[in-house]
Amino acid sequence: MKRAIIIVIDSLGIGAMDDYAEFNDVKTCNTICNVANAVNGLKMPNFEQFGLGNLATIKGIDKIENPIASCGIMKEKSKGKCTTTGHWEMAGLILDKPFRTYPNGFDRNIIDEFIKQSNCGGILGNYPSSGTKIIEDLNDNHQKTKYPIIYTSADSVFQIAVDIDIISIETLYNWCQIARNILVDEYNVSRVIARPYRIIDGKPTRISSLRRDFSVAPFKDTILDEILKNNGKVIGIGKIEDIFVKKGISHAIHTGSNKEGLELTLKALNNELNLSQICITKNDYKNCDIELIFTNLVDTDMLYGHRNDAKGYANALNEIDTYIPKILNLLKDDDLLIITGDHGCDPTVKGTDHTREMVPLIVYNKLQTPQKLGTFDDFTYVAKIVRNWLNISL
Repeated sequence: MKRAIIIVIDSLGIGAMDDYAEFNDVKTCNTICNVANAVNGLKMPNFEQFGLGNLATIKGIDKIENPIASCGIMKEKSKGKCTTTGHWEMAGLILDKPFRTYPNGFDRNIIDEFIKQSNCGGILGNYPSSGTKIIEDLNDNHQKTKYPIIYTSADSVFQIAVDIDIISIETLYNWCQIARNILVDEYNVSRVIARPYRIIDGKPTRISSLRRDFSVAPFKDTILDEILKNNGKVIGIGKIEDIFVKKGISHAIHTGSNKEGLELTLKALNNELNLSQICITKNDYKNCDIELIFTNLVDTDMLYGHRNDAKGYANALNEIDTYIPKILNLLKDDDLLIITGDHGCDPTVKGTDHTREMVPLIVYNKLQTPQKLGTFDDFTYVAKIVRNWLNISL
């Protein structure tokens, strides 16, 4: 069975796009290069062998003459710099109309309608902020009032944070779904994100494994749908299921960390996942001809990029590198491995928001001769090579 494996290192940017200023970014934003400089060099010998160092000057990752993978850079054509636009574009969808952002907080009519439908009694916050900061700032009021903490960012997101020891996780998810239903049409919000936390050792601490993204559904079929229609299966690891709202996904499993996502990817490659337990459709997919394993590794973005933690970001990249030999060892001749990013989130520049950046592209197959791929004008190149690799007919 032919397989394609896409691993997205969330927020792995490699330099500012030409239109960076339109997104309130600076020309110097460059997630991987600036992280490498901040820690006096990355330790990624396996990515070095892929040829990652040939794409830019990345401290600690040398340029090499004979890389084992094809490498290039992709620009984003969609008007955005978020998870949804990045993943949709690599799946074949270019977003011409950008999602709306709310730099001054959400309109009063949105908040009033949310309070009415959710019966939450009131809300706290409603302004752009780092998630960790707003939770620390408003936690005392949250404990007293039990009102949800609402906040946004430079991205098109409506985020709801609650202490799940006073507001149940089921209630939080229900409130997110209510917000999701409201934030359509003219409001045009990309994602509603559940941000559960608990007080641990006296400090509000987010529970990553229970985070959920309530996205808008893709407006037309993607490469994922094409695979399902061509007798294939699509296994989403991490938040892939949420990004595509289950559309084009046959199997899905959420993760609480990069390590868990990488371990599950190894299990998927070794056919060790219990597919019957993670199947999200009515089909059994027992006689599939083709397969896509689609993994999102979110820690780089969520735990380190947004928190201006260059050292943590570097450690996460170094950890991913240690899994590469294990992944390559499980690849067969008919497997195509793609590693890329979906946007930037440079922890070394001012602010805690995503950065409008290009992303690196690594393509590996045991039998293919590595090539210099150059620079592509959009992320849809990923969908194209997956389509060609799996011999998908439209």
